[in-house]
Amino acid sequence: MNPWSEDELHEECGVIGVYDEDLNAAQYSYYGLYALQHRGQESAGIAVNQNGQIKYHKGMGLVPEVFNDNILASLKGKITIGHVRYSTTGDSLVANAQPLVVNYRQGHIGLAHNGNLVNSDTLREILEDNGVVFQSSIDTEVIVNMIARYSKNGIEQAIKQVMELLKGAYALVITTENKLIGARDPFGLRPLCLGKTDHGYVLSSESCALDTIGAEFVRDIEPGEIIVIDEDGVKSIKSDKWCRKNLCLFELIYFARPDSRMDGTSVYNSRYEAGKILAKESKVKADVVIAVPDSGIPAAIGFAEESGIPYGVGLIKNRYIGRTFIQPNQELREQGVKIKLNALKEAVDGKRVIMVDDSIVRGTTSKRIVEILKKAGAKEVHVRVSSPPVVYPCHFGIDTPYREYLIAANQSIKNIAEMIGADSLHYISLDGLIASTGKKKGFCTACFDGDYPMEVPINRKNGKEE
Repeated sequence: MNPWSEDELHEECGVIGVYDEDLNAAQYSYYGLYALQHRGQESAGIAVNQNGQIKYHKGMGLVPEVFNDNILASLKGKITIGHVRYSTTGDSLVANAQPLVVNYRQGHIGLAHNGNLVNSDTLREILEDNGVVFQSSIDTEVIVNMIARYSKNGIEQAIKQVMELLKGAYALVITTENKLIGARDPFGLRPLCLGKTDHGYVLSSESCALDTIGAEFVRDIEPGEIIVIDEDGVKSIKSDKWCRKNLCLFELIYFARPDSRMDGTSVYNSRYEAGKILAKESKVKADVVIAVPDSGIPAAIGFAEESGIPYGVGLIKNRYIGRTFIQPNQELREQGVKIKLNALKEAVDGKRVIMVDDSIVRGTTSKRIVEILKKAGAKEVHVRVSSPPVVYPCHFGIDTPYREYLIAANQSIKNIAEMIGADSLHYISLDGLIASTGKKKGFCTACFDGDYPMEVPINRKNGKEE
């Protein structure tokens, strides 16, 4: 299951940028956002450059709820940026929907952002002290105001200067009067890739959006890199500062669609291999392997193949409701989980079941799912998790709770098993998880081992570290 529907972890959003000489950029962005809908279901927006003027439409809800044929027809232009959002910073308000469009000394700029800054409050205070009035509570408005502030030497130089001041995770798509620009933070925590169409180029959070609109994958944007697309083609501005790739491992564990590739790694293959490794690390006698859909499915298939225990469909997902993590409070989230999954009694009744999930954070939903399976007649439920225990909060766009709410930070694995009602519980090792990617390094593992790629703010609540 996604950890966010299960335990209120969630990634912020998805972005897309299109440069299309045939003026169909908004249509491409619309279908691209459809492909990225899994990254955010709270709001959606598209901004289009129309001869130097930036027009936009955004609203609360899913992509097809926000846009229709008439709206898309009004967004005619060759440069667009698009965004789907789930909030990790800022309230759930239309004012916080993206892209953001502002006027500045050089004209107009539109920006959409995926990620989270750790020094946003400090930068906001500096801007407010200099007379800037904010209309939203999101990091994105801080970024766009910083770019406007440094724009006297040109937009490209302004973005480069601002990137030296920003601390945290971000993938940006930006449009000015005649350019589409992309930028990725110096650690590459959030993904961004480049694709090519018959009439232009595409920037996207995930390669699956390129497939949807028929674009050819070109490459991933490098950490710290700025990509400028205009009538002259594509220009790369590499960072002259030290950059170290630290792609968020939860992109591969859960966030990304399985048909995407990130930094050379197949999302599906990494989850499948994680399941195989998990089976090697946690042998158990059972009759059937099932997945908590959807992101647990590839790992469960890998687990079944490696263990020789048959794979079966034991949980049925209602696909006509939104992800439970988008609900605004815990009570509604829990109600959402109850209507989202149901056990297939014929598949689990009287059987020893291995339930493969991608993560456990608070443990509340794992407990409910185990209860559902046992109520359906499962004789035993052995929980296997294709990520290590989450014991540290994330500051880079995954909205983890305080450490006091992270079950693995406060309980032993044995105690967690008892609390969720499992007959046994095993997590994949961190070494095993990294091995599943086919690489030895290049990932942020902070939520598992506390090794943050940069200095992060230390806050306290009730005497405990957040």
